[in-house]
Amino acid sequence: MSSSTTSTTGTTAGKAVWRNWAGNVAARPRRVVSPASVDELATAVVKAGEDGLTAKAVGTGHSFTAAAATGGVLIRPERLSAIRAIDRAAGTVTVEAGVPLKQLNAVLAAEGLSLTNMGDIMEQTVAGATSTGTHGTGRDSASIAAQIKALELVIADGSVLSCSADENADVFAAARVGIGALGVLSAITFAVEPLFLLTAREEPMTFDRVVGEFDRLAAENEHFEFYWFPHTDGCNTKRNNRSQGPAAPVPAVRGWIDDELLSNGLFQAACAVGRAVPSVIPGIAQLSSRALSARTYTDIPYKVFTHPRRVRFVEMEFAVPREAAVAVLRELKALVESSDFRISFPVEVRIAPADDIALSTASGRDSAYVAVHMYRGTRYQEYFTAVEKIMTAHEGRPHWGKIHTRDAAYLAGVYPRFGEFTALRDRLDPVRLFANDYLRRILGE
Repeated sequence: MSSSTTSTTGTTAGKAVWRNWAGNVAARPRRVVSPASVDELATAVVKAGEDGLTAKAVGTGHSFTAAAATGGVLIRPERLSAIRAIDRAAGTVTVEAGVPLKQLNAVLAAEGLSLTNMGDIMEQTVAGATSTGTHGTGRDSASIAAQIKALELVIADGSVLSCSADENADVFAAARVGIGALGVLSAITFAVEPLFLLTAREEPMTFDRVVGEFDRLAAENEHFEFYWFPHTDGCNTKRNNRSQGPAAPVPAVRGWIDDELLSNGLFQAACAVGRAVPSVIPGIAQLSSRALSARTYTDIPYKVFTHPRRVRFVEMEFAVPREAAVAVLRELKALVESSDFRISFPVEVRIAPADDIALSTASGRDSAYVAVHMYRGTRYQEYFTAVEKIMTAHEGRPHWGKIHTRDAAYLAGVYPRFGEFTALRDRLDPVRLFANDYLRRILGE
């Protein structure tokens, strides 16, 4: 994937339009800044306040919401790109906010280290990924934000807070998933471990088998996920477990055929045809699900967890209580079968253990994630609205970077620590320097 955000350095006047990766969010900031140090970042934040402007940091634009949109000062972190320290004794790495996950993964692997878990793409900056709650799938290992050991946060008055479980612990408890509401992250310290191998087993299964064995598959595998193809009974499952090796990567030709030709090239063509002639989508889905074949490979973590995603789309994802997952999936399948919706993208299902972060989608409860997608440029609103009704009936929590219509009144009811977060926001940003329309909707004024 590549970002469609504007590219700037230094400070520029606000005439360029910023757009996110999917192209569904646009903003026209008054000023764009790219600070190269924490001091420059703090100065930019203070100057925004003095000029009566809001300030928002934006990474590579992979969020589908307007979490980073601003008509004020847009802060681009690409020059905050240092790997500050690798502490093998402590098992940590400290990186600046603008470091992309793909760079972090490569640096760690070269040092014989790795994050414990990660999402399925790695184009985002570390700050953007953690602030919106980006996650992969894991029985025991949680989101990227849950692997944070310390962070550095520039708040509205220009102060730089060092936060951990031992220092500014109340800020640390919330700012790991801060949605840009508390300040601007300048650096993050992650827990890391010695590099390990994962064996991935990808295997087609029927929908009924997957949901019938969901609890067992989730319990028996360190990382379990699956994709269901709407208009079919076909799913593709993936089970990742630690391995003693030896490494046995996907052969280069097979990898190119599966991950580039089929998953990106031909899928892009199929989506384009489906957008032009929606009636053919169910037939294409049947062909796609029947074309799936099993494969097993062993490699280092980021080469197993992550995949290229070049076909652009819009997405909605909700976290529901783990015990509600099967009911939600059956309702979702019944919705598609009883409607006129034509869905060309598979539905993605993952899991995560409970964590202790105030506004993490897995805060305080074991969770299952259900993500629905539509090809960019197709009409998605009716489908997403119907899916959202199913999710909210099960106390679903929306991913902060994915499309949803939830507001503060709803969210306060599904997050026990919602008031803790908003009280901290009142203390750190009483003038709402970091506010925008999206934050006002989900957090209140």
